[in-house]
Amino acid sequence: MMVFTSPFRKEIEDFLFVRQAALSKSAYAHDCQYLTDFDAFAAINANGKSVSEGLINGWLHTLKGKSSSIANKVIVIRIFLKYLNSMGITVYIPPIPKVADDYVPYIFSDEELERIYLQADNLDILHAKKNPLIKFEFPMIIRLIYGCGLRIGETLTLKMRDVDLAGGVLTMTHTKGDKQRLVPMHPLLTEILERYCLAMGIVGVPEAYLFPISGKTESMTPKDAQHGFEKILSMAEISSPGRGKHERGPCLHCMRHVFVFKSFSAAEQAGRRIDDSVPYLSIYLGHDSLQETEKYMKFSSELFPEAMALFSDYSADVFPEVEYEA
Repeated sequence: MMVFTSPFRKEIEDFLFVRQAALSKSAYAHDCQYLTDFDAFAAINANGKSVSEGLINGWLHTLKGKSSSIANKVIVIRIFLKYLNSMGITVYIPPIPKVADDYVPYIFSDEELERIYLQADNLDILHAKKNPLIKFEFPMIIRLIYGCGLRIGETLTLKMRDVDLAGGVLTMTHTKGDKQRLVPMHPLLTEILERYCLAMGIVGVPEAYLFPISGKTESMTPKDAQHGFEKILSMAEISSPGRGKHERGPCLHCMRHVFVFKSFSAAEQAGRRIDDSVPYLSIYLGHDSLQETEKYMKFSSELFPEAMALFSDYSADVFPEVEYEA
């Protein structure tokens, strides 16, 4: 149970009660975290039940992370401050900070992918004491994320009831934003997944997780998956020393980025226009908007120079640069 201690504790509780009815679980959880942090700051620094410019500026200086993450926190607190203002409380409402384009994904090369698959397919079971099944699970996890562009969390929560082996379709239910979607698979990937499910003995068991922890009725956690992938990267001698502040280093989520690049590349080679492919890919990935898909279109010019002009031209037309002001 959340406990608030600032002069605005009652207003925060009432505000969150209203927000809970209007938001998804994940969005509500973010609101709770942002307001908990703001409450902790206000409990120490607020002077009575009013929100001065000095108080807000002091809180703003405590925010760390990417500019987009900071902007999201400010947006939620602005909504709360407007709520306070509607109740006659004197508040200062800050502008929304500008969002810099500071996200740089890491894209595995084809040669790196070969090394990753080689290591994943030859995992030493002796180094997997917590979950001996990981020797069989990890090669399938990597292939699903790479072959379907899935998120890590939604991959690990898949159950047998979510898998249509006959139709080659996955039903994603535990997703970002709690939005269910259907994900068709390539026939070869479907065949590999069927063989995996038969080997795991979970075909015909609807509630069975695809990637369980050995001896338990629960699935592998994203933390365990990330840790396992880090070992694979180490064995494959893949690292990114000296990367920029907001540049994502090589990690399991990067397989999703590779899927997007390969999808665009295949569409271009087949003669399909990029702007015809983006809306379909956005839906396939489970994005809320085309803007959310934009960051997946940023690829290394060193690795893929032949694609940069194509992506840059399209991005300039669909995603013009804007400054986010209040």
